[in-house]
Amino acid sequence: MSMAQQAEPAATTPPAPGPEKQKDGRTARRPLALRLLARPEVGVFLGAVAVLVFFLFTAPPVRDGSSMANILYQSSTIGIMALPVALLMIGGEFDLSAGVAVVTSALTASMLSYQLTLNVWMGVIVALVVSLAVGFFNGWMLVRTGLPSFLVTLGTFLILQGVNLAVTKLVTGNVATDSIADMDGFDQAKAVFASSFEVGGVQVKITVIWWLVFAALATWVLLRTKYGNWIFAVGGNKDSARAVGVPVTFTKISLFMLVGFGAWFVGMHNLFSFNTVQSGEGVGQELIYIAAAVIGGCLLTGGYGSAIGPVFGAFMFGMVQQGIVYAGWNPDWFKAFLGVMLLGAVLINLWVQRTATRR
Repeated sequence: MSMAQQAEPAATTPPAPGPEKQKDGRTARRPLALRLLARPEVGVFLGAVAVLVFFLFTAPPVRDGSSMANILYQSSTIGIMALPVALLMIGGEFDLSAGVAVVTSALTASMLSYQLTLNVWMGVIVALVVSLAVGFFNGWMLVRTGLPSFLVTLGTFLILQGVNLAVTKLVTGNVATDSIADMDGFDQAKAVFASSFEVGGVQVKITVIWWLVFAALATWVLLRTKYGNWIFAVGGNKDSARAVGVPVTFTKISLFMLVGFGAWFVGMHNLFSFNTVQSGEGVGQELIYIAAAVIGGCLLTGGYGSAIGPVFGAFMFGMVQQGIVYAGWNPDWFKAFLGVMLLGAVLINLWVQRTATRR
């Protein structure tokens, strides 16, 4: 018998298992609940649901379709402006002139069309140019001087407030513009900016559709485009963003011009809804727009937020504003409700951020 035949087969033993792979905080997958809490719009969504349920029980007329359409309309007029204001806040700035800029755009279109007997679309186009120019001025002054946006836009706010009143009195001899309802192009412009359509027997304002379209577009820009990355970058740290090639100057100025565009659109809606404009209006609205963005999860420090959150924030404003009326309460409580909502939203956002970042 050969030695090969006498040799017993060698026993095979499985290799010893290696050390178990440890997951650190960077690679561990967080639970779904924490990932949802990290979204800036979650807190305001829960708040909006709570406010809706509250008024459904305390104000029965809210359950009617026409009442809900009116609530959505009020929300849309706030929400259309709250969207660009929110993008600007994510970019690290805010605009105190947004409220009076709405009136400036409406006054421009109305007086130009009426005094020069032009087609109203000419006034609309010129008003757009003026609104974008105001936004450009705010952004350019900010990046050129390095002054806080609070000071720059506060100055613009005062300038526009004075110009609105003085120019209107000078041109029309009154504090309001003349009606343009019988001028060429009015019906076509009204169809774009202030018309209504019927859904299930309920009249719904076109601004609700524009509001949702703008919200979808803003969400896509923030989450799917390079420009959206620039907004978050300049809001987080503009010096670091500039160091990696982000065009900080362009981003800041364009964000202010987006606010100008929003002011133009809402101004045109107001003009073609009421045919005339009061030159002293708009004061205080800028705080409503900023508050809707803050309630929607945008931080005053910049670099954090979404476009969906301000949609729910604006809905909460519209819900409270109309819900108080439908409940038969004193409308003077509206401001008190807004203050409670604002403080509550800030506390909820703070809790959400701490919970989402805690292991």
